[in-house]
Amino acid sequence: MLYNGNMEEIRIIEVKQSVFAANDRKADELRQQLKEKGTFLLNVMSSPGSGKTTALSKIINILKKDYQIGVMEADIDSDVDARTISSLTGVETIQLHTGGMCHLDAGMTAQGIDSLEDKHYDLIILENVGNLVCPAEFDTGSIANMCILSVPEGDDKPLKYPLMFEVSNFVLINKIDVLPYFDFDVDKCKENIRYRNGMADIFEICAKDGRGIEEVAEYIRKLIEDWRK
Repeated sequence: MLYNGNMEEIRIIEVKQSVFAANDRKADELRQQLKEKGTFLLNVMSSPGSGKTTALSKIINILKKDYQIGVMEADIDSDVDARTISSLTGVETIQLHTGGMCHLDAGMTAQGIDSLEDKHYDLIILENVGNLVCPAEFDTGSIANMCILSVPEGDDKPLKYPLMFEVSNFVLINKIDVLPYFDFDVDKCKENIRYRNGMADIFEICAKDGRGIEEVAEYIRKLIEDWRK
């Protein structure tokens, strides 16, 4: 218990808990709204330079044949990724600036969805701000979370950033083409991921040459179809 200079009790307000609770309520509301619209929201998280944008562009080019797709690119500044996704895929893409914040929450995500063109989307992909800490703490209202971990980052990242892997439904191990040049143990990495989240599905990919991308696209397709049922 805390006291002020007059030894009177001082009230303690758990602000962080309140913020998370309010965000969780907003996230649940957004999920319900998306369900009513038939729109699947996929939240994609990773470190900067993991290959998110390259991987997403190839996944989108497979799925856009069957789904109306919209993309929201979240960054502290710039519109580089939004322009890249738009030019490589041709799907509707908007840039979200977070005003210096290192994550998106449910309210910010809802604003982004409202800003997309007024038409039906089967799939909206949110490419979250690049880091392995803050984005994992805030529920965006997504139906599923995808994390990308690249070989140069090291196979120990699931141990160092546990929450990211705990909240991810599936994980892509990217840049497997450079495995010969890094001290990265794929089996150990998978073991570390499963230590944090035994339910997470894991894929080995190379976004650069497309290895494993078709398998991931089909996995996302199944997620969407199962969710629709």
